[in-house]
Amino acid sequence: MSMTDPLGDMLTRIRNAQMRGKSKVLSPASKLRGNVLDVLQREGFLRGYATVEQDGRATLEIELKYYEGAPVIQEIKRVSKPGRRVYSSVKDLPSVRNGLGVSILSTPQGVMSDTEARERNVGGEILCQVF
Repeated sequence: MSMTDPLGDMLTRIRNAQMRGKSKVLSPASKLRGNVLDVLQREGFLRGYATVEQDGRATLEIELKYYEGAPVIQEIKRVSKPGRRVYSSVKDLPSVRNGLGVSILSTPQGVMSDTEARERNVGGEILCQVF
């Protein structure tokens, strides 16, 4: 069976691993997933990630970040889903938890956080929200 929402699958793997207190989680690799992980790492929600070869396929090994035993990512949720795409112009971008969280957008200039999108004055599809 084919996967209809690969990004949602990766976010769920991260959420499940943090509930179990795991330090690392594996996810199949793709360019979109890598770009989203780049933004999460820049914003300080992840320690890092690496692409590793596993059974002849590229896999992302994601290192989760904890602070005083609690996961840094309190909540991570998919906004734009395959059945309902959510787009936003730069002036209508929502603030996540009064600026404490981050929206990750797919824009014509690449995948970026909401603050980067405001700086570059570009809107796009809201992929997910993290706080």
